[in-house]
Amino acid sequence: MSTSDFWTDLRVTTQARIGLGRAGDALPTTRVLEFRAAHAAARDAVHMPLDTDSFAREIAAVGLGDPVVVSSKASTRSEYLRRPDLGRQPEDLSGVDTVDADIGIVLCDGLSPRALMDHGAGLLAALKESLGTFTIASPVIATQARVALGDHVGAALGVSTLIVVIGERPGLSVADSLGIYLTHGPKPGRNDSERNCISNIHPPGGMHYDHAARVTASLVAGARTLGRSGVDLKDSSRELT
Repeated sequence: MSTSDFWTDLRVTTQARIGLGRAGDALPTTRVLEFRAAHAAARDAVHMPLDTDSFAREIAAVGLGDPVVVSSKASTRSEYLRRPDLGRQPEDLSGVDTVDADIGIVLCDGLSPRALMDHGAGLLAALKESLGTFTIASPVIATQARVALGDHVGAALGVSTLIVVIGERPGLSVADSLGIYLTHGPKPGRNDSERNCISNIHPPGGMHYDHAARVTASLVAGARTLGRSGVDLKDSSRELT
């Protein structure tokens, strides 16, 4: 087997940049251009604004109710990137009403609004299916948002369990990946150790919506039994299959 064939076969199994080759003391021109294209895609994903009107229509079509749109105290994308603290604080939650529901779902643009646009509605539909035994509040869309902003929304909704779906930081392999953060008993001041995370959701190259939803449902059930989420809560979804 030639060296070229060896790396070609391995590349099928990973999105990592492996076996790039060399041209003298540098990378081949093709690999340099691929790197620059991937870097540009990652930068675009970070700076791309969320089309809230179009996205809200997609979310409403899932059938969990008309979404409420909120924003953080970061007024611009530039400020959001420079001031993570502002992205964790809501600007105004007067439109978020207390509801009689078990679960709240907040859809945050995070560091990849593109990921939310590409996968948010599909993932929400899968969550709706997997969480059918629980009551779910109408979704909330949050812009310029960090994960902890969801704690404020969850407290305003009055739900016992919160699911934050957020665009993950783009890399040179994937620019449109979503993450899920689950917090039981959401309230401002929760630590990251009190959350459970499911990451790398971006079919077909990453985790599929149905898989992520199944793991989420398992964690929700476990959190409600245990009375808390975070480091003490483990994924038992494999035990149920």
